[in-house]
Amino acid sequence: MITVTRIDASGTAHRVLVRGHEFVADMTPAEGADNEGPDPHEIYDAALGACKALTVLWFAQRKGMALEDIEVVVTRDASREREGVYRLRTALMLGGNLSAEERAALLAAAEKCPVHKLMTAVTTEIETVLVEV
Repeated sequence: MITVTRIDASGTAHRVLVRGHEFVADMTPAEGADNEGPDPHEIYDAALGACKALTVLWFAQRKGMALEDIEVVVTRDASREREGVYRLRTALMLGGNLSAEERAALLAAAEKCPVHKLMTAVTTEIETVLVEV
């Protein structure tokens, strides 16, 4: 379960609690906010980058590859979002003594990360209910 709670009645920032881990989500200054944390789109985009990094790490460890460093940079093109097209580009940088074949296998693993699949191949059904307090 994930809970999202407004931090201050006069602000826009919210505390996000996930399995005992906490971070702040907010709107951008362009939206009139104090920029106390990433906005929901940035969190969505970051989930993809984190999933790719962790999938690559898991795969490399499982295969005994000499992967030392991973960096994933996610860039967004939301210019056509209202038309139903949301583009994310991920750039994967790998450090370590890796052969060309290992690099190709790690790229293939990154392309199969679970969040990538959720974003592209799964129908997500969302139900929103109002609960009385």
